[in-house]
Amino acid sequence: MNLTLRVWRQKSANTSGQFVEYKATNVSTDMSFLEMLDVLNEDLIKRGEEQIAFDHDCREGICGMCGLVINGKPHGPLGATTTCQLHMRTFKDGDTITIEPWRASPFPVIKDLVVDRSAFDRIIQSGGYVSVGTGGAPDGNTIPIPKEDADKAMDAAQCIGCGACVAACKNASAMLFVAAKISHLSLLPQGRVEQDMRALNMVAKMDEEGFGNCTNTGSCEAACPKEITLDNIARMNRQYMKALFKSNLS
Repeated sequence: MNLTLRVWRQKSANTSGQFVEYKATNVSTDMSFLEMLDVLNEDLIKRGEEQIAFDHDCREGICGMCGLVINGKPHGPLGATTTCQLHMRTFKDGDTITIEPWRASPFPVIKDLVVDRSAFDRIIQSGGYVSVGTGGAPDGNTIPIPKEDADKAMDAAQCIGCGACVAACKNASAMLFVAAKISHLSLLPQGRVEQDMRALNMVAKMDEEGFGNCTNTGSCEAACPKEITLDNIARMNRQYMKALFKSNLS
């Protein structure tokens, strides 16, 4: 399979970038998208050209590192799929593929397709820790939790913090990410001790980092590779409003 790749090249956040066109030849349909970029980089190195910088780590759809906008869609055209899980059989011979980094001001470009997503780390840090002693796994399993709550908590905990929700949102909102992190703890008894503080601090930090607000278009849910739902945003908003009301009373 032969492809034309339009790749965003940018040396740093302080320099302007542009699309550069490359030809990828003899691409195997069994390659993952990242393996295809690996082969392209090998060819660039052989030609004495600078290789394309892109994020990756586990390549198993777990770590959330491989964030690329492919033909205008975060992680590419397939639903519930990270970039590293996307295979070249999804495309056709002769296709032109446009590859960009996440487009959001809180995610400044480091180089080419790599962006700085440390804003997410700072939001998580603002939530603090669970202060109660939870013991080991056997101890945690002795606490009775309604199955519906446990299922919702596990669904929210699947968020890998890749930032596709931000990249897909016209407002660069991080509410789906923040809502998932708040939900998976507040749904469980171990996380309810600090739930008010956590909601107030994480939402405040999200705003401080420059992320936009949610207008409920659902683009974040559609782009999420772990299918985190908008229900979590509704739950976070309820938790935040309750916490804000109680803080104003105290």
